[in-house]
Amino acid sequence: MKIISIANQKGGCGKTTTAINLVAAFCATGQRTLLVDLDPQAHATLGLDRDDRYSVYNVISRITPRKMAFRDIIQTVEKNFDIVPSNVLVGTLEQELADEIGREMKLVEALDSVKTSYDFIIIDCPPSLGFLTVNALRASDEVVIPVETSRFSVQGVDHLMDIINLIRERLNHEIEPRVLVTMFDSRLRHSFSMLDKIRAKFSNMLLGTIVHTNVKLKESAVMGKTVLSYDKYCRGAKDYFSLAKELLSMDKVPLAEIALESTRLAPEAPAAITVDFSQRMKDVVAKEIEAIAETTFTLNAPEAQSVYVAGSFNDWSLNGFCRMNKEDGVWRLQLPLDPGVHQYQFVIDGRWQADPANDLKEPNGFGDMNSVVKVGANG
Repeated sequence: MKIISIANQKGGCGKTTTAINLVAAFCATGQRTLLVDLDPQAHATLGLDRDDRYSVYNVISRITPRKMAFRDIIQTVEKNFDIVPSNVLVGTLEQELADEIGREMKLVEALDSVKTSYDFIIIDCPPSLGFLTVNALRASDEVVIPVETSRFSVQGVDHLMDIINLIRERLNHEIEPRVLVTMFDSRLRHSFSMLDKIRAKFSNMLLGTIVHTNVKLKESAVMGKTVLSYDKYCRGAKDYFSLAKELLSMDKVPLAEIALESTRLAPEAPAAITVDFSQRMKDVVAKEIEAIAETTFTLNAPEAQSVYVAGSFNDWSLNGFCRMNKEDGVWRLQLPLDPGVHQYQFVIDGRWQADPANDLKEPNGFGDMNSVVKVGANG
């Protein structure tokens, strides 16, 4: 079981959107996940259209007339997805517990009663570095820090890292920080400039997934749904599903455990059956890998500062996996592509253009041309 906080002192960086949709993506892979809304603004609770009558306040407060446990206030959003709601009273906890010894352990103590029921617990922190955020960080194994491509959002990471270091030194608790680029607009040159600065500054803790600006993310919140249940084929849904897979791969979650809830329903299965199942999973993966060919993209652009390749094979998205590498002025990248016809373009310092070395092109409906690559069954 792992606890992950979603935190950044800077508001408006996609923190709550990330919390809600990361949980939904974990659930889609079969992980039982609890979302704890620790923000007094209760945006996660509101964004999922949940009842906020009882909240974390009723669990942690000493003076509430209705003292409750986490299990009493948990609400089910969808399969594998539960939430602990928040409300405005949560904001009074900092003042109420200001002089209490061990106040930074309140959330840890409250979560002890439920954490064995989940594979992941995600905590949506308030946009501040006070009592609530310290409690969340003390309870967490990791913290995902959403960063939009702006100077102010990056500055918020520095302040949060100060708190993380303080918790390490004073409370003897290690937290693994991970930076997530959110609200990325690939149409703007400024976005690529800031992305390069973020990559240079936080290279040792930057996640490969990039969450792009997507109107479906806002629409789903208005409708009180996760983006995966609102439109599972949109770019926002794919970005958060990629994020969940990346975090699961870091935790080395076995492939056989992902999206296979039936394995949890029979934990005492005979060893022979388990071994047979694992072998069959390996055979399936091996066949899938055989059906994928490595395609090499190259571009001669010695003056370029950053080059990406995007196309129909990755929903035209830009992330760390499609960033090309420069060697002697030539940019290169190998990508595993399914057999078939794929369209693509290079993004050179924020400017989209077709492959100048590829004569095979097709109109894209925007007054421009996409390059085309054909991958056969044998690569």
